[in-house]
Amino acid sequence: MKIGTAVSYSGGFADSVADVVELEKAGLDVVFVPEAYSFDAVSQLGYLAAKTERVQLASGIFQIYTRTPTLTAMTAAGLDFVSDGRFILGLGASGPQVIEGFHGVKYDAPLGRTREIVEVCRQVWRRERVVHEGRHYTIPLPPEQGSGLGKPLKLINHPVRERIPVLLASIGPKNVALTAEIAEGWQPIFFHPEKAADVWGASLAEGKAKRDPALGELDTYVTVALAIGDDVEALLDHVRPVVALYVGGMGARGKNFYNDLACRYGYEAEAKLIQDLYLDGKKEEAAAAVPLELLRAISLVGPAGYVKERLAAFAEAGATTVIVNPLQPGREGRVAAVSQLRELIG
Repeated sequence: MKIGTAVSYSGGFADSVADVVELEKAGLDVVFVPEAYSFDAVSQLGYLAAKTERVQLASGIFQIYTRTPTLTAMTAAGLDFVSDGRFILGLGASGPQVIEGFHGVKYDAPLGRTREIVEVCRQVWRRERVVHEGRHYTIPLPPEQGSGLGKPLKLINHPVRERIPVLLASIGPKNVALTAEIAEGWQPIFFHPEKAADVWGASLAEGKAKRDPALGELDTYVTVALAIGDDVEALLDHVRPVVALYVGGMGARGKNFYNDLACRYGYEAEAKLIQDLYLDGKKEEAAAAVPLELLRAISLVGPAGYVKERLAAFAEAGATTVIVNPLQPGREGRVAAVSQLRELIG
């Protein structure tokens, strides 16, 4: 099993880079750079490429609506080039609040757009002249829709790899099936090992039945809070606001993918309470309402023996990479946690 982490998108980038440099020495395998309504991820990924040597670099995630398919492919190829073949293209739909509220772009057809974007990216990386006639994208633009001067072009540069790994962030049944069909990697959120098969098993099986064998096995990247020690469970309280934000505040009533996930895990009443409190502005009360049982299940927090058991449960459920959020304060604590985890994984 590999170890990943994500840098913060809310500031302190210099400190985050210094963390990554030390974490790489401690055994970190991959670092994710988010892109919400924050600084762009591309510039930070390029900077990390220059400051690191071995660790893989992933966008976590680029929103599918904010770049053209060919620009997404060009950007991925450029990041793969400056990192000597260490880039992973993480894509996701984000949500209507961000896409329509910050970018002013209509949020529609996330599945269809994702499929077409991946198809175009792979054409670009193979240095084919890009010709795509899809429901959502037509390349080149038809004469009747533009100047009539567009013609098929291919990427000038030779990419480091003609197949850059594509990772899709998805949790809905249809999105997960699409991911299992066309992507090299899958990034769910709030992954509950004991309930993952019930929630996602059918979708994964549906997608894998259509999967091109050339893609290899699907890698599964799961995000977990991390703290290893005999008296660390209280640190789970730091995870509460994050879960409350997603389950309670990422979307409106009746249109919140993360709230739906909590319900599918069996926490219908708790999910409703968290959302009601959060949308009423009672964020602390919403965080307090997050069930401790859920926090334990989706985290790696506890004594070394317990964490090793949980690692086995995650692996049994299909996880191949744990994206850790070390809860111990300070760089020394974060590096120590990753080093301990590396020893447990072996």
